[in-house]
Amino acid sequence: MSRANLLIELGTEELPPKALRALRDAFADGMRRELAAAQITFGHVAAYAAPRRLAVQIDDALTRQPDQIEEKAGPALAAAFDADGQPTPAALGFARSCGVAVDALERHDEGKRSRLIYRATRPGQSLRDLLPQLVERALDTLPTPKRMRWGAGRHEFVRPIHWLVMLLDSDVVEGSVLGVPAGRQSRGHRFLAPDPVVLDQPADYLERLMAAHVVADFDARRARIAEGVAAAAAALGGEAVLDDDLLDEVTALTEWPVPLAGRFEAHFLEVPAEALMSSMRGHQKYFPVRDAQGGLLNHFITVANLESRDPVQVIAGNERVIRPRLADAAFFFEQDRKQPLAARREALRTVTYQAELGSLFDKTERLAALSRWLAERIGGDVALAQRAGMLSKCDLMSEMVGEFDELQGIMGAHYARLDGEADEVASALREQYLPAFAGDVLPTTLTGCALGLADRLDTLVGIFGMGQIPTGSRDPYGLRRAAIGLLRILIERGLDMDLREMLGQARAGYGALKVEPVEPVFAYVIERLRAIYEDQGITSEVFMAVMARAPSVPVDIDRRVHAVNHFRHLPEAMALAAANKRVANILAKSETAPGASAVDPALFKEAAEADLFAALTDLQAVVAPLVAQADYQGTLAALATLRAPVDAFFDTVLVNAEDPALRANRFALLARLHALFWEVADISLLCPAK
Repeated sequence: MSRANLLIELGTEELPPKALRALRDAFADGMRRELAAAQITFGHVAAYAAPRRLAVQIDDALTRQPDQIEEKAGPALAAAFDADGQPTPAALGFARSCGVAVDALERHDEGKRSRLIYRATRPGQSLRDLLPQLVERALDTLPTPKRMRWGAGRHEFVRPIHWLVMLLDSDVVEGSVLGVPAGRQSRGHRFLAPDPVVLDQPADYLERLMAAHVVADFDARRARIAEGVAAAAAALGGEAVLDDDLLDEVTALTEWPVPLAGRFEAHFLEVPAEALMSSMRGHQKYFPVRDAQGGLLNHFITVANLESRDPVQVIAGNERVIRPRLADAAFFFEQDRKQPLAARREALRTVTYQAELGSLFDKTERLAALSRWLAERIGGDVALAQRAGMLSKCDLMSEMVGEFDELQGIMGAHYARLDGEADEVASALREQYLPAFAGDVLPTTLTGCALGLADRLDTLVGIFGMGQIPTGSRDPYGLRRAAIGLLRILIERGLDMDLREMLGQARAGYGALKVEPVEPVFAYVIERLRAIYEDQGITSEVFMAVMARAPSVPVDIDRRVHAVNHFRHLPEAMALAAANKRVANILAKSETAPGASAVDPALFKEAAEADLFAALTDLQAVVAPLVAQADYQGTLAALATLRAPVDAFFDTVLVNAEDPALRANRFALLARLHALFWEVADISLLCPAK
């Protein structure tokens, strides 16, 4: 069968910039899915997107479906023919529905299941005929924001569609999509190249559009912007702050990006840098510039969507626009400084945290008490932790955070320092929100750790207590993120805290709740921990081996999990895991449940018994200090030496001896073996289930 290269381009009004990358990927995925469903095989798929277009280029596509075999089952033979062998109305009706005479039907003879069958070979459709409906179906599944209609038509899309290109090699695919007929004419830059761009074949696409001042490849355009912005900042003696989200958005706003450097008055630098940067990025889509020491320079980089004949005027226009924005930030800062941060705490009484859990003031009361309790147990300063809890949400009532909500915590830290609060309290106000996302940094101060833990514990307990348990698709209070942040602080900061105890203390800060939350929250957080390990490639068997001991200290769980995971890869691991499983089964059937110390060497009858006892006795002295130091990897490495004496024991010793004393002694020996491994985990669970 023949193959051809395919190009589809949908030309629109400017698409939503924050959704452009997702729309590009979804369109390509949709075309892959629709072609595969139509049995059209294909090669490489390239996806492109710019403000006014979505496109896919598909190489080596099959130009016709394979022939389709159609088969329909009809009535049973007994019901299809009468006693004289003449077709009944059932047979005649079935033949008529298939468009053939009864004689054209096949008889499928399988005893009682014998029936009439219609079989036909239907020629496969050409890609040329199929393509319009495949494209339309792919577009229908795009994750678009609110759709709209345009003109007098009834078709809907996220933006009005102005042109459509559909090429199979050098031929235009006749047809229309969403009411727009296909052709070979694309369009270039709205101002720099307004004439139609004629495409002869798919391979021309990127080059022809580049000549028309459109960089159609989103990733190439993004790299071009990043490189140009960095170069413009370097020319100023600084370094551009290349925020990924902003870079994506600017890429989605420009077809022909041209970075330009501007400046603003130096007196604005008296405002905290984060506020200026939020204003530049959020309102104007400008890239801030820092000096070598990380301080903000009074410069910015804007990205124009054209090459101007007078770039000086373009820069001047952007400088005029940024001044009132920065002036607003300066005004908010000045207004906020008219009263200390602590004075805003009373206003928190007017803000509902959650309808059934009180106000933000109530939350800060709970956070102050819980932060104090936590600080005492992790070696922090209890007075500073309590103060940080009291001030933790005050900046939410500031003018600056009201305008730029992403500055919560950041402005609180600035205002606290300016008010003369302790530096660690100020740092904690910012650090309470860390980590904010996967891979984010952690709090650096113990006060920040205490407040960050308290905030997450209070949220989890309170929301679960109101019966608002998150689901896989719905988590409006960000409880999954809170649980992961809680775990990361405890584990990565090495805080030896009992999770169940912490949850119980958080619960004590509330009155009556609809649901007792401690155990459900504990299970939820532990499940998040299991998912974290799965992402790291650690199997569920390893996790369950540790959790068999019912531990509740996350940092200790983490040490055990990594130790067991390391042990699992040792050559002795599976043999010892199988032996432990055998031991567990034997001990489960023991009527006396002997203690690990009740071993009488005088009752040994086999050399293997004495050898195993000696090995266990020696290892107990080795293992005890390792366990005390939480060196679980060292513990399991030492216990791995037991493989030979354990194998010899099971090869030569009959555990269920007829003599009751002998049997009990052997059970006790195995209980001592099991107890040594149990110091770390139940390694019998490493054995695959049968």
